[in-house]
Parts: sequence; structure tokens; C-alpha cells
Amino acid sequence: MTHFKTLTVAAGLMAGTALSAQAQELHFIMCGGEVRPADQVVIDKFQADNPGVTVKMEAVEWGTCQDKSMQLAAAGDPPDVAYMGSRTLRQLANNDLIVPVTFTPEEEAAYQPGVLKTVTNGGQYWGIPHAFSTKALYINCTVVEAAGAECKAPATWADLVALSKTVTDNTDAAGIGIAGKDFDNTMHMFLDFLYSNGGKVYNDDGTPALDSQQTRETLQLYADLLPYMQSGPTEWERDQMKDLFNDGQIAMYVSGPWGEGQHKEKVPNQIVAPIPAGPSGPSGTILITDSLAVFKGTGNEELAIKLAKALTSGDAQYDLDSSWGLTPILDYEKLGKTDVYYKQGNWPIFVAGISTGGPEPMVEDFKALQAVFTNMIQGIMLEEGTVDELVTQAGVELAAVR
Repeated sequence: MTHFKTLTVAAGLMAGTALSAQAQELHFIMCGGEVRPADQVVIDKFQADNPGVTVKMEAVEWGTCQDKSMQLAAAGDPPDVAYMGSRTLRQLANNDLIVPVTFTPEEEAAYQPGVLKTVTNGGQYWGIPHAFSTKALYINCTVVEAAGAECKAPATWADLVALSKTVTDNTDAAGIGIAGKDFDNTMHMFLDFLYSNGGKVYNDDGTPALDSQQTRETLQLYADLLPYMQSGPTEWERDQMKDLFNDGQIAMYVSGPWGEGQHKEKVPNQIVAPIPAGPSGPSGTILITDSLAVFKGTGNEELAIKLAKALTSGDAQYDLDSSWGLTPILDYEKLGKTDVYYKQGNWPIFVAGISTGGPEPMVEDFKALQAVFTNMIQGIMLEEGTVDELVTQAGVELAAVR
């Protein structure tokens, strides 16, 4: 096994006494193909503070790292710690492959509001959040101004629809880009709007909550925006909107903080705005995290949690957030940092929606969950049902998702 190994390195009899020493190894699978220098500093200190312990960091490319960890665990040879999308935690927990994590009140208070909801299931935490993103509305001011409109943030959904109509009616561009392809970020974009309308997918007790007024209002927004979307919205996923936005073919779309850099050269005249508020809620956003999961059955769970917490705190976590351009996962000002990066530029917009945002739902069958949203969204885009019919059906389908 590749995890915590106990090796007898010396044994002998001297005056009737047996002497032995132990060497211990923690196997850590990290996504990304390389070990970051800031993480190596933490690992070196961890090894120095825990004599005899060696951390084997296995940096695996993004496309295969998560699958590798799950396959090893299913085969009975789990890593001690692995980088995982938080949406996988419920599946891992229900299959008894990972251990719950306990945070002190001080550790809980250090996180931005709502972050720990992304790793919560059945009243327990199942991972340690390590990477975090939120969303905002990007606006191509060149396109908006060509339509004769003022380039300013729409505060409400009514404002968003009106601006989208103005652009579509007065330019060759679509007013807004909305994802409708059978892809995870189609659901994510819908949740950005649902959470900006006070909606939920699940109640705090785990019961389905999608069949609601808030969901009907959100799907009605999609119906209202349909005439002003890019052509064939069911063929597009969110990341493809970047090119339409850069080419001036859409005036607006929703993306993460990385979008600003993706547009900077081709769309220098852009603004970033909060996702407009719906009729039943304030502006919000989906809260998505990746986490460090501690696997069960290695015999090293406590030591592995200690290592994972060290890598997700202090300078190492701040370096990850700031260098990768991620929404801050911790409130670093509470932790004593000054002049933090997320007080500058457009970062306050990505931070402001955290307190009213909602988590990416944690289920065992993520494809089934994705299908619930895809069916509902494509149903309204293809005019295959009314808002009420499609939301009612989505509620029925969600009740069968585990």
C-alpha cells in the first residue's frame, strides 16, 4: 500500500532490550501536475514537526487526478489525502470511503460565510475547502453603447431583460449569452440566478426545495430572455460564451473572476457587475469549492487531517487564492492580513454575493442532478412546456436523485 507505511529499520538485542525505529509515509494526491512552492514550505515544516513522517506528494494532471483517488479508494488502497471536487463528498461519505472533519469554532469563523455549506451533508463536514469561486455579470460596454444604451449594471431582472432587448433590437449582437447545453455549468448558471432570487435546491434538512415560487420566477426569467439570447442556446455551454463576448456577439454573460483576464485584450471597455436581484431575493451567486478529503481505512486519519488543515490555512491558502485568481476562501483580514488582493479592482463584487449565495448541491448521482436542470432549462428554451409544468416535473425528478 502506498499510504502510511511502518517499516522496521533496526531491530536487535542489546542487554535484553529490542530497539526499533519507525518511518511513516502519508500519500497525498494533489491535482495540477506539480507541487506548488507554497505547499512545499508547509510540507517541509510538517515533516520537521513530526519526526519520522514523510509526505509523498503525487501531483496528477487535472483530467485524471480525481478519478485516480476514487479508484484507489474503491480498490482498498486509498491515498491518505486527496484533492476532490466538493460535490463528490456525499458519494464518498455514503460509500464509507472518507472520514468526517471537525473544525474548532475559530476555524469555522475564519471561512467566508456559506463556504462550509459546500462540504456539509447530514450535519457533518466531509472535506476541508481548498479552492473557491463565485460568479458575476460581465458587460461589453462597446456593444451596449452601440445600442444607444448607457453601460451600467442592471440592478434587477427587469433591468436585465430591458437591456438585453435594447441590444438585440439595435445591434447585430445578442443581448445576453445563456448556457443551455447538457453540461454542468448550464445548471451552475441557472443556480446563479436562482440564488439571486432567494431560491434553494434542497432545504437544510435535505428535503427537495426546487418546486417553488422562486424557481418558477427564475425559469420565467429564462423565458423572458429567450428572444435576446445567442442563437441555439441549447448548443452552448458557459465557457464558450467567452469567445462570443470577446467577438462582440453577445453583450452580457455570467462567469467567474477569471473572466476579466480572458476579456482584457479584446474587450477593454467592460464592466463587472453583481448578478441582478430577482423579485424574491437579493443578488447572490453559486458557491463552488474543491476540498481536501481524508480517506478512511489508512490508520492515519488524524495525522492526515492535521496535514490537510495546514495546507488550507495561512500563507499557503492565501498564495493559492491570490495566485490562481480565486475568490478568497477565508476572511484573511480576520487572520491578520492587511492590503488583501480582494479589496482591489472588481474583487469586491465577487466577494459581496457570498453571504447570499448557495452551494453547489452535493448528491451521489451528479449526472442525474444535472439532468433535472438540463431538462427544465432546455424545456423552456425549446418551448416544450410551460414554466409551471417544467418546474413541477423538475421537482418530481429531483425527489428521485440521491
